[in-house]
Amino acid sequence: MPGTFEPLPGGGASVALDDVEISIIRSLAVQLLELIGPGPAEDAPADPLAELFAEGPSEPPSDPVLKRLLPDAYRDPETPGTPREAAEQRAHSAEFRRYTENDLRAGKRENALAVIHSLNALAPGGEGPAVLELTPDESRRWLGALNDLRLAIGSRLEITDEDDTDDFYRLPDEDPRKPMVMAYLWLGGLQETLVSTLLP
Repeated sequence: MPGTFEPLPGGGASVALDDVEISIIRSLAVQLLELIGPGPAEDAPADPLAELFAEGPSEPPSDPVLKRLLPDAYRDPETPGTPREAAEQRAHSAEFRRYTENDLRAGKRENALAVIHSLNALAPGGEGPAVLELTPDESRRWLGALNDLRLAIGSRLEITDEDDTDDFYRLPDEDPRKPMVMAYLWLGGLQETLVSTLLP
């Protein structure tokens, strides 16, 4: 899957994607949306003021992928300190999460939706790959979504450090992790080339 982003004149980026690549990215983005979940007021009456002051959860999510996507702000597992310091960190993290997690989830949902909408706008099944062209703002949304997808897959693969990926290059084809590893590495390549298009 050789698709790489290239800069467009005047800003933005383009990438050629075949039908399989489009299908993979769309499927992963939809799964990410399902994981993040609906917004806090999506099943409530339309009240912008209520949504503005809606509080989020104070406890970290139990799913390890969501923990990676929505990490604690103040807790440092490497240096927990005294029990009192650890309790203070938990309290600060809970307070921070209560007022920021809803917005963080909303941003991740918007990024994933931007990916899906831009892929849906491509002309279906022509000769050769389709060329996706993104504005600078769409490029930033794609970058956020690609990062979230890699974090999610990396969490499922239990990757804690980029150095952990070295062994994945040598996985045998029959290893059940192989498709997920290939997606992780491919998305990393896409992410890296997209970053380069956004640099001045």
